[in-house]
Amino acid sequence: MSLENSSSMSSTFLLSGIPGLEHMHTWISVPLCFIYIVSILDNCTIILIIKTEPSLHEPMHLFLSMLALTDLGLSLCTLPTVLGIFWVGARDIGHDACFAQLFFIHCLSFLESSVLLSMAFDSFVAICRPLHYASILTNTVIGRIGLASLGRSVALIIPLPFMLKRFPYCGSRVLSHSYCLHQEVMKLACADIRANSIYGMFVIVSTVGMDSLLILFFYALILRTVLSIASRAERLKALNTCVSHICAVLLFYTPMIGLSVIHCFGKQAPHLLQVILGFVYLLFPPLMNPIIYSVKTKQIRDRVTHAFCS
Repeated sequence: MSLENSSSMSSTFLLSGIPGLEHMHTWISVPLCFIYIVSILDNCTIILIIKTEPSLHEPMHLFLSMLALTDLGLSLCTLPTVLGIFWVGARDIGHDACFAQLFFIHCLSFLESSVLLSMAFDSFVAICRPLHYASILTNTVIGRIGLASLGRSVALIIPLPFMLKRFPYCGSRVLSHSYCLHQEVMKLACADIRANSIYGMFVIVSTVGMDSLLILFFYALILRTVLSIASRAERLKALNTCVSHICAVLLFYTPMIGLSVIHCFGKQAPHLLQVILGFVYLLFPPLMNPIIYSVKTKQIRDRVTHAFCS
C-alpha cells in the first residue's frame, strides 16, 4: 500500500523527510544531529555569558540574548520530529501535536523577526542618536519591546491551530517537510481554505514584510549618518558594528522569503528545493547567529576564549 493511501486511513499526518533519499536518512541524521547539538550549546553559551557578565548588560547584548533564546526555542521545537524521522523512521505525528508544533515554529520565527527589527533600532540609536542612547534604550524600554514582540507573535499565530483544527482531512495526509507548517497542513484539508490563505498572507505581510521594510529604513538612516562622518576610520568603525546584524538578517530573511514565495507561487519548483530551503530556514539561523556574534563581539569572544583556555 502506498504512503499516501495508507495516510488517508489514519488519524495522523505523515512527515516526509527528504523524498527520494530515504535510504540515506541514517547518514543524513549525523550532520543534522551535529547541527542541533552545536546550535543548542552555542545559544546556551551566549545566554549564560550575557547573564553572568555585568559588563554585557547593555541593550545590544540584551537583544542578543533574546535572539539566542528564540533560536534555542526554534531548535528544540523541530528537533523531535526531524531526528525521529532520520534516526528511526518515525513519520507519524498526531493532529494536536502537529498543530502545537506549527504554532511554536511560526510564533518563534515571527518573534525572531521582531528581535532583528529591535536590534536594527538599537544600531540606529547608537549611530544616529549616540548622545541619547542611554536615555532612549533603558532596561524598562527593552523589557517592553521584548514583551510587545512576544505578544504580537502569539496574538497573530494563536488563531492558526484553531483554524486548522476545524477542517476535515480526508485525502492525502503526507506533509512535504520534516515538521509541520501552516501552509503545508492547510493544503491537505478537504474544505475551503481561502480564509486560512488570506489570514496567512496577512500575518506574513504584517510581520516579516513590515519588519524587513523597517529594517531597511533604519539602515538607510544609518548609512546617511555614516556617510556624513568626515573620518574614513570612523565611518568604517561605525559600519563594522552593523556587520553581525546584517549577516543575521540575511541569514534569516533570505530562506524564509524564498520558502514563502515557493509555497505561494512556485507550483512547478522542484520539491527538493522546497525541502532544502525549509531546513536552511529553520536550522541555519540558530546555528550561525551565535558564531557570527561571537566572532564580531569582542566581549563575548574573550569570555568564550577564556572559558576554553581555563
